[in-house]
Amino acid sequence: MDKELEKVYKGLTRSDLEVQYMLRNTRPGYEEKDIPRWLEQSELFRAKANGRLDLTYGPRPRNKLDFFAPKGLPVGLVLYIHGGYWQRGDKLVYSFIAEPFVRRGYSVAVMNYQMCPDVRLTEIAPQARNAVKWLWRNADELDIIWNNLNIMGHSAGGHLTAEMLFTDWTREADDLPKDLLHAAVAVSGIYDFEPILFCSENEGLRMDDAEAKAASTIYRQPSVDVPHIVAFGLNEPTDMHRQSRSYAKTFADDFSALEVIAVDGADHFETVDVMVDEDSELFNRTCELFED
Repeated sequence: MDKELEKVYKGLTRSDLEVQYMLRNTRPGYEEKDIPRWLEQSELFRAKANGRLDLTYGPRPRNKLDFFAPKGLPVGLVLYIHGGYWQRGDKLVYSFIAEPFVRRGYSVAVMNYQMCPDVRLTEIAPQARNAVKWLWRNADELDIIWNNLNIMGHSAGGHLTAEMLFTDWTREADDLPKDLLHAAVAVSGIYDFEPILFCSENEGLRMDDAEAKAASTIYRQPSVDVPHIVAFGLNEPTDMHRQSRSYAKTFADDFSALEVIAVDGADHFETVDVMVDEDSELFNRTCELFED
C-alpha cells in the first residue's frame, strides 16, 4: 500500500493529517500580511505603554518577557504565551495583545521561550513554569496582584497554557501556593500530539512516540482546579475542533468551570484578533473569567 494512503490516526492518512495540521497553509499569506500588521500594532502600543522590556525570568537566551502596567492600581495580571508551532514567533509581534487588558486595569506580561529545534518540545513547558514562578515571586516589585494571576495563549501557547493547569506548584517549590493560578484561556491549542507525529511539522519538533505522549495534556490528571476557557475557530481544520472538544469532554468532571467557545467565522490565525476584539464573545467571557 502507498504510505500516503495508509490510515495512521483515527482513520486519517498522512496526507489528511498534513491538511489538518499544516496550519500555515490554511491562511496563505498570513506571514506577509497578518504578522506585519500585528507587529505594527505592537510597536504602536509599546511606544505609548508603561512597559518594561526584556526582563529575564530564566537561564536560557530567550527567557525574557515584556511587562506592561496599567494606569493606577492593577486589578490582576495576565501572562500571554504566543504560538508558532513551538518553533516560531516572538513577543515583539504580540505586544498588542496586552493593550485592551491594560485598558481594563490589568498588568500584562508577554513572554518569549527557547523553541525547537534548539530544545526538545518537553523542555518548553518548564520555561513557561519559570515565567509564572518569576512573576509570582516578583509581585511586589512589579506591583502585581499576586492572587489574580491569569494565563492565556494561542496555538502552541494554548498548549502551554494547558500545561500550567497540570502543574503541581507546591512540587515546583516550597514557597509556591497550590492555587497559584486564578484562571486561564487556551485558544486554538493542541492537547493530543499523536497526529503531529505523522506531519511535516514534526521535522522541527523531532518527537518520538514517548515524547508526543509526554507532551499531551489529554493523558494527564489536573493538579489544581483552575477555571478556564478552551476556544477554537469554526473555520479551523476539523481535527483542531476535535482537539478542543476532546479536551473539554475528557476533563469535564475535573474542573468546576470549563467552558468551550467556538468562534464563528474565524480560522486558526483570526482567533488571535478575536482574543482582543472588545466586542467579541471570547474577549468578554475572558474578562468575566479573570474578574470572577
